[in-house]
Amino acid sequence: MSQARLREALSAGGPTTKDRGPPVSDGTLTVTPDTPEAVEWRSRRSIIDSIASCSTYLDDDDDASTNPGDLYGRFTWKIDKFSDINKRELRSNTFEVGNYKWYILVYPQGCDVANHLSLFLCVADYDKLLPGWSHFAQFTIAVVNRDPKASKYSDTLHRFCKKEHDWGWKKFMELGKVGEGFTVQDSLVIKAQVQILRDRPHRPFRCLDAQYRRELVRVYLSNVEGIARRFVEERRAWLARLLAPPAGASAGEGFRGFWAGLAPPARFELSCDAAGPLLKAAVKRFFNEKEVTSTLVMDGLVAGCKALEAAGRAFLAGGRYETPSGVLIDAVRGVFFFAGDVVAVLEALLGDALPPAPAPDRAAGDAAAGTRAAGEPDDVSRDSVERDERRLADLGRWIMETFAAAEIARLRLEAAWIEAETIKRQDALIREEELLSQEEQLKAALRSEQPQQRLDSAPGLESPGLDDFAHMGLINDLLE
Repeated sequence: MSQARLREALSAGGPTTKDRGPPVSDGTLTVTPDTPEAVEWRSRRSIIDSIASCSTYLDDDDDASTNPGDLYGRFTWKIDKFSDINKRELRSNTFEVGNYKWYILVYPQGCDVANHLSLFLCVADYDKLLPGWSHFAQFTIAVVNRDPKASKYSDTLHRFCKKEHDWGWKKFMELGKVGEGFTVQDSLVIKAQVQILRDRPHRPFRCLDAQYRRELVRVYLSNVEGIARRFVEERRAWLARLLAPPAGASAGEGFRGFWAGLAPPARFELSCDAAGPLLKAAVKRFFNEKEVTSTLVMDGLVAGCKALEAAGRAFLAGGRYETPSGVLIDAVRGVFFFAGDVVAVLEALLGDALPPAPAPDRAAGDAAAGTRAAGEPDDVSRDSVERDERRLADLGRWIMETFAAAEIARLRLEAAWIEAETIKRQDALIREEELLSQEEQLKAALRSEQPQQRLDSAPGLESPGLDDFAHMGLINDLLE
């Protein structure tokens, strides 16, 4: 990694590394053991995973065995006699997550910065990997304080490659704060959590180990709520404009009038769309490789899609579902569809507000900076964890339902309406041209008759009769 790129890096970036012969590890690295509470949590199926396992519609056959829990690891690195260390950098032993080898790198005096502790996650033996390799991971690094609630955590998301084989924080924490409970008996303890991501650009995909997600959702749920609300408000504004009558028109005109005039077969055809392109568009819209909340959003979208699929099965079977929805998934046909009259469903979506979230009982987090206070699910009540996960699933359903409705409305309904209006205007122009042509023909006929009428009314000639006057009046009426 070049010095130029280091100068351009933001707070999350990579250190400068050079070949120095065989790497020498420092300290002791161990797998972080689960606490009894964590063991209990791991034995219980999470709400998100329970919803996501209700079908295989969103799962690829070749991805069926990919479980985020198998791509997740937790490790603890203990560095003794920290105050006596004079080395510029310290390196942990390598560890394996997702069949990839990693290590942690710490700069006790800072990497290209002064008075800071710098921490990075690095790919081991990156120069020996096949050309074009990349590892996509979300990870958390923490420096443990004797008071667990004062421990310093940072989260980030990064796609590792040959040019960016290390990633982390140059200014993880100020050196002056290291002595404030972060060294116990002159030992510094660093914890790392690494989640390998198998991203799929064509549809929402599961990202997080259940235990890791429970920790992150406590921190970043409010950020996910903000993403959902901003998106839904944006789409609602567009849907409101679609349903509004044109200026000066009555309430039944515009799109509403167009829809009311359609035959049932045309309505059925327009009120659904292939799920594949919509799911791909949802991933493109909501998954940002640089945003730590993207993995939570993806897990929420998967749960939301599965809930809409279950509701679709119940609706098509003539049954009822505990969470009625206006836009559902028909897994057999592979489509999103409006479950009811389109205008009624869109009006319901405009007024369907997600209930306000309960008062938060979670650690504070800054998604943009990837920093947060300490906190693991071990010290959180079961009710609050289940509440947060249920909320994440509800947000995913809310986003996907609104997204699918707006996309079908934009790609199918509005397009058909615009086409119908275009045809209507074209027909009006054709009729206008036909009338103008008829008028010109009548004028030409009138001009050809006028000389004959003057001859007929000359002295000695017979005067026009009543039928002739009636004929002339009819021509004048047509000309007017």
